[in-house]
Amino acid sequence: MDAIVAAALKKWPNVPHCYGWLALDARGDWYMRDDRIQAAGPFPQVKGSRIEHEKLREFIARNYAGDASGAWFFQNGPQRVYVELEAAPYVWRLAAGAAAPAITSHVGTAAQFRSAQVDEHGRLFLDTDAGYGLVHTLDIEAAADAVERGLWAPEPVAFADLPARFGYRLRAAGPDTHPP
Repeated sequence: MDAIVAAALKKWPNVPHCYGWLALDARGDWYMRDDRIQAAGPFPQVKGSRIEHEKLREFIARNYAGDASGAWFFQNGPQRVYVELEAAPYVWRLAAGAAAPAITSHVGTAAQFRSAQVDEHGRLFLDTDAGYGLVHTLDIEAAADAVERGLWAPEPVAFADLPARFGYRLRAAGPDTHPP
């Protein structure tokens, strides 16, 4: 967490949480969802405005975390902005190598492989020491190589079962959102 964010939390400890305004898609892109977009439909059917500003994306990444209930948020100064997830808290990028692929999240967190799951849509998820996430579609070739070499053995799972099994929520319950 940025020092300026920690200082703001101490100065203004009772700022209300924000729900429904920030989302993370299955490719690791952040989306702003204002009132008009939220009224137009749920995420990910209606995504909103993709955040393009590099410094803002970096700030979100540095201050992104999960809470005890499994909901994920961006700590924006004293305000906790809960994130709606399309698939999982992390989107994994893979770098092929002589050994198993190196795993890094969309926010830059390095991770070590523990297990793999494939859902009914053919999406590959990884459980790691850093958390749970979806493999980016651009990195499926590196993942397939790990499977073919016997390094990973994906277990078939139903997508609906993943959040409870791996301790995360696709959206936080709050005054401005539909129930999780």
